[in-house]
Amino acid sequence: MAQIQSPRGDAAGEGLRVYGLHIYGNFYDCSSEDLLRDQRALEDLVLRAAREGNMTVLDIKSWKIGDGVSVVAIILESHIALHTWPEYRFATVDVYSCGSHTNPERAFEVIAEGLKPARISRGLAERHLE
Repeated sequence: MAQIQSPRGDAAGEGLRVYGLHIYGNFYDCSSEDLLRDQRALEDLVLRAAREGNMTVLDIKSWKIGDGVSVVAIILESHIALHTWPEYRFATVDVYSCGSHTNPERAFEVIAEGLKPARISRGLAERHLE
């Protein structure tokens, strides 16, 4: 697993009392409206993202909201959230982890690979305490 570098150049979590990394984004023109409506398939995608990101899932819940789905996985290290609007082929994703042993970037990539958006706007927030 590749280590994420902080702006200071330290390896992920090195010298920090609290290490947190929040990757979030908007997925535009996702390839399958049907997938964006499929509650079970989206739960499975979030579980796979957590596993590939080396995160420990404590619980997962999902809800059908109109045509869309919201999935929230509570992980030992924080959370993963996915919300979909199939009628617009749009989704939002948040992956937040407070464990330097995890890889939230990979978890985000797994969801992107599953939903296959034509375009992603992505943000990253370091949530550290030195």
